[in-house]
Amino acid sequence: MGIFSKLFGALKKTKAGLSEKLRVLFSKNKLGNEFYDELEEILISADVSVSTAEEVVSRVKQQAIAEKLKDENYVISLLKKVLTDMLEESEVEPPSYPCVIMLVGVNGVGKTTTVGKLANYFLSKRKTVTVAAADTFRAAASEQLTVWAERAKVRIVKHEEGSDPSAVIFDAVSSAKAKKTDVVIIDTAGRLHNKDNLMNELRKMDRVVRREYPDADFLKLLVLDATTGQNAVNQARVFDEAVELDGIVLTKLDGTAKGGFVFSLSSELSLPVLFAGVGEKMEDLEFFDSKEFVDAIL
Repeated sequence: MGIFSKLFGALKKTKAGLSEKLRVLFSKNKLGNEFYDELEEILISADVSVSTAEEVVSRVKQQAIAEKLKDENYVISLLKKVLTDMLEESEVEPPSYPCVIMLVGVNGVGKTTTVGKLANYFLSKRKTVTVAAADTFRAAASEQLTVWAERAKVRIVKHEEGSDPSAVIFDAVSSAKAKKTDVVIIDTAGRLHNKDNLMNELRKMDRVVRREYPDADFLKLLVLDATTGQNAVNQARVFDEAVELDGIVLTKLDGTAKGGFVFSLSSELSLPVLFAGVGEKMEDLEFFDSKEFVDAIL
């Protein structure tokens, strides 16, 4: 079960809440319009967006009618399958090597910590790693990343505070090519998704990686705080429009009471969750598994 065994504990309350709502729903409603309307409301209460909840219920309804399903367990199994299929529709394979991963996101979501955890993840896969301190604006950002790099025992490329972040990336990529490093992980400064000048800076970093390392598998991953809820989808939409995201890294998944917005990311934006964190330790991050996530919340 891997890291998601922790989710079954972390999301136990959520799972119990949804199960109780579904039990009450089955006890008072036969399958019909009223039943499906209330099922939609239950999903929305778990932070699934309205449009995604409508799509999920429509899929469940169509299959239930086609297969003449009326038993509670069958319908819940069908709901699980629809939700899992929705996540798997945007699912991607683990990265190939050499690989450059650039983490982007707003302030305070845990990007720097995630760099350390990702480094540890790839080291556990017996890959060589270099991290790049391209957050050159936040005071002590490179020092914080240096601590994580030392804990993970990986190389770090950094410049002075206030330096051009694209220059840091250039040096990191050049070094990685020369040393044949498997993975480069780039930490960037937190930025509000409505600030055009900061988004343009991300586009510049993007161009540097593509120009200097065209052979690398280049992934731009948005780091999202899972406790943000539906606002996370709005963040993802704006960052995706700016830099064409390849996926999501979820932090603090153990701290959320809902988590349904994950389905909206997949349904509305076709953005897969690649990695998820469920704790503070270095090893508390793993490649995302759609089926285990659905099992953990339903």
